[in-house]
Amino acid sequence: MTENPPPTGVPFDDDTWRQLPDFLDQLPEPVALHVWADAAGEPAEQEAARLAATLAERFPQLSYRLLPRRENYPYYPVIGIMGGPAEAPRDDGLRLIGLPIGYQMTSLIAAIQAVAFRGQTLEPATRIRLSRLPADADVTIEVLTAADDEWGGVAAKAAFGLAAASARVRAYLIVTDFFPEAAARYSATTLPHVVINRRVHFSGAPDEAALLRHIALALK
Repeated sequence: MTENPPPTGVPFDDDTWRQLPDFLDQLPEPVALHVWADAAGEPAEQEAARLAATLAERFPQLSYRLLPRRENYPYYPVIGIMGGPAEAPRDDGLRLIGLPIGYQMTSLIAAIQAVAFRGQTLEPATRIRLSRLPADADVTIEVLTAADDEWGGVAAKAAFGLAAASARVRAYLIVTDFFPEAAARYSATTLPHVVINRRVHFSGAPDEAALLRHIALALK
């Protein structure tokens, strides 16, 4: 984490374009990118809108919609990863808060894949254990990370997979380069930092089994 202004700009260099088709060209279902932002506002909001629009233009299975700010969102931009076509989106509860720069581009790709595959990116044993959550379980996972946090993408992939596979789970990635106060709120001195239901929190990149164990603790 740094006190310098966070970097902006979508890193669509030649190498990025060569890699993205490997992940986004063969999605089994369409995915809609909803961006809550002011396209004429802060640079990060402008870049988030441009990022989603550029991806939707390049990859046929992706669509894009720009939405106005919402009163209940404290930070912007917010990118929602929705299943299905733009005209009939399915909200699986996956959100990226802040511009996904640096290593967090991999988190964005992980979210898109999780939704397109409906959580089939998880291990079979994880999906079985996830199906055994109590019927009234309500789980919110927050992953605090940063542009230079390589392990943040690992934590995000597990959290997004759980959210895509279960209606009882929501997952939020918070890019703290733009919102250092979010890290301060949880006294997160190292990243990634994972918070579950604002009750259980820990630093490090959990695997799927570890994340399920922490969810069980949060639900007690």
